[in-house]
Amino acid sequence: MFSFLIRMALGLMLMATALPVPAKTHITMQGTAIIGNQELPRILYIVPWKKSGLPAMRQPSIARLIHDVLAPLDREEFRRKIYYHRVFLGH
Repeated sequence: MFSFLIRMALGLMLMATALPVPAKTHITMQGTAIIGNQELPRILYIVPWKKSGLPAMRQPSIARLIHDVLAPLDREEFRRKIYYHRVFLGH
């Protein structure tokens, strides 16, 4: 009977702490107002500064791929890559 009362009291305390409390913080932010000259016409000119389209993509040669794979490593750069792997990927 005594353990039942203890469990019941603990359960009521946990339920009381889990009840949501309404937030009393109210934040008011000022908006942005843009005021222009009313005499000028409302026109938007969009001028492209680059040609749209994808650049020409060529497949690298096999010799280039082999050279990149077999190139010597910089010790500090390799250690930094290992560190980043461990920190950010959890390995």
